[in-house]
Amino acid sequence: MKLDLDIQVACTEPVPGKDEIQLWVEAALAHTLAPAEISVRLVSETEMSSLNQQYRDKNGSTNVLSFPADLPAELELPLLGDIVICPAVVAREAAEQNKSLTQHWAHMLVHGSLHLLGYDHIDAAQADIMEPLETTLLQALGYPCPYTGEIATAKAGAQ
Repeated sequence: MKLDLDIQVACTEPVPGKDEIQLWVEAALAHTLAPAEISVRLVSETEMSSLNQQYRDKNGSTNVLSFPADLPAELELPLLGDIVICPAVVAREAAEQNKSLTQHWAHMLVHGSLHLLGYDHIDAAQADIMEPLETTLLQALGYPCPYTGEIATAKAGAQ
């Protein structure tokens, strides 16, 4: 899979490097074989609050928003869409949840990428599909389950 990744830094907070961001997005897209084009925009809380209000009718900032491309099929372009992340919220949540900042960044980028692929967690049935996939992808990268903090272990004698 070929990934064309555009990263836009529109904030003053520290952010991961391009190689890390690319690794985490590629992990989420690994099971897709088609080329993909994604923009990742890292924004201030002010910009994220505005986007959250405009597109979700919710007040305040949030950690990640995903905007899947809605292109006519006949265009046959690899554009998956845009992921917008607020580093200040990611840092605050990592501290509140006793997670490493790197671990939480990986989760936000995998999570946002899965949304671009059509996964969601609006209801329990959707979450029952998306959350285990997130966990599997993150554990393959060496991170614990983002929801429980558990680390995958091989089951002795399992067949």
